[in-house]
Amino acid sequence: MTIEPSAGAQIPASDSLLPERALNPALKRGWKGCCPNCGEHTLFASYLTVADTCANCGEALHHHRADDLPAWLTMIVVGHVLVVALLAMENAFAPALWVHGLILGPFVILSSLWLLPRVKGAVVGMQWAWRMHGFGGEED
Repeated sequence: MTIEPSAGAQIPASDSLLPERALNPALKRGWKGCCPNCGEHTLFASYLTVADTCANCGEALHHHRADDLPAWLTMIVVGHVLVVALLAMENAFAPALWVHGLILGPFVILSSLWLLPRVKGAVVGMQWAWRMHGFGGEED
């Protein structure tokens, strides 16, 4: 017994029929804030808002589901660097607590603000390369 799809039904394309997307170039392009498909600087519409489509190649980018991963990865990286810097300062100089805050506070804020959009771009590039969340042609 065979079942025929209805007239309006879409059969998802097999992953083996789709051309492979390289992960490393997509990660690098996303890190730079570029479209993972064409490499032009059109990934973000604003600081952390991903554009719905690439203005250059028309690639749909609204499928991304970066959610909390970029923030989590940013906290992990900045936190590890902060702990090393804090311990190194404490062992070398043993300054008062307010000196730690005065020196390391701006570092935490500025490094987080610098790193967050880059990590988010890389996550979107990874999702595009792996055809996750609708980037493969079928809807979620």
